[in-house]
Amino acid sequence: MDRFQVFVIRAILGGVFAVVLSRVFFQDVKLSYALGLGIILVGLAYFAEYLRHRKK
Repeated sequence: MDRFQVFVIRAILGGVFAVVLSRVFFQDVKLSYALGLGIILVGLAYFAEYLRHRKK
């Protein structure tokens, strides 16, 4: 898989998990806050990948 496909998969999954998490824990949250949470989740995925590859 190339890097763009990985990004698209992470972005979709980050968005889905962000909406689900925001609806489970904060029922009255706006969709824009869930979008921000999705961006944070995708960023954390890339940060975790950086930390994993840095140790090699």
